[in-house]
Amino acid sequence: MQMMRLVLAPHTAPLRRASSVPAGLLNFVPACSTIDAHSLELLQDFVSRARRLFVITGAGLSTESGIPDYRSEGVGLYARTDRRPMQYAEFVRSAKSRQRYWARNFVGWPQFSSHQPNSAHKALQRWEERGKLHWLVTQNVDALHSKAGQKRLTELHGCAHRVMCLGCGAISAREELQRQFLSLNPEWRAQAGAVAPDGDVFLEDEQVLSFRVPSCEDCRGILKPEVTFFGDTVNKATVQFVHERLAESDAVLVVGSSLQVYSGYRFLLAARDRKMLVAILNIGPTRADHLAELKVSGRCGEVLSFIQPR
Repeated sequence: MQMMRLVLAPHTAPLRRASSVPAGLLNFVPACSTIDAHSLELLQDFVSRARRLFVITGAGLSTESGIPDYRSEGVGLYARTDRRPMQYAEFVRSAKSRQRYWARNFVGWPQFSSHQPNSAHKALQRWEERGKLHWLVTQNVDALHSKAGQKRLTELHGCAHRVMCLGCGAISAREELQRQFLSLNPEWRAQAGAVAPDGDVFLEDEQVLSFRVPSCEDCRGILKPEVTFFGDTVNKATVQFVHERLAESDAVLVVGSSLQVYSGYRFLLAARDRKMLVAILNIGPTRADHLAELKVSGRCGEVLSFIQPR
């Protein structure tokens, strides 16, 4: 397929609308040009032609809700700090690593759990209501699609609002674990640093030495967020389910993802094999640009607020 790289054309007047990002949350959204009318027309045409649209969303969608991502130029975690996310193998083998992780998560949870859907989440939910969106797969673990009311949804990497036991597999609410943390650590205090993408904050190692972490109430097993850590793999049944939803669809729209992680990129490869039309809305390059017939650069909320699900 021929890909059209859409940039702000000198002869095309930019469309301006009130920012999709509330004041104070702009620092996690990468710089980008204002979207132009021609780009919007092409994206509108793409969405209008689709009858059963398959949407993949990533961290770039939630930066407009105040949640940082990993890879955005200048503002992502990798650009702001040399800290790296928790690896699955380290979490499983090291009690000290789990203690550090949960202490940081405990401090960051009140802020992380309070984030709300932005105009992009709400637009996609309206597309579902109108019958345009067949299925949405998100790589995010922030539950913002669920908060927006999305029903035809797969959380590919799990959800930070749930906790699982690695021993017996029991699932519980993250809010319940927060209450247990408070009960076990009534006097514990820590000065938080910068916020990380998956709900924790940066703490110095000496700050977490006395933090107490509970075990599973049923089997005394290790508690872990019900999310896919780096180095872990997505459940095979989940992957198969998503492939089936993709097979029922007739077009793919990527929103706010660089697709650098294979767990999401694989569905673009499958779409290519099925000769499905692909469009990408993202600030900056993605791993799948060569697979798209249409690439639009812009803030997700600002762009999607113009697109009608007709």
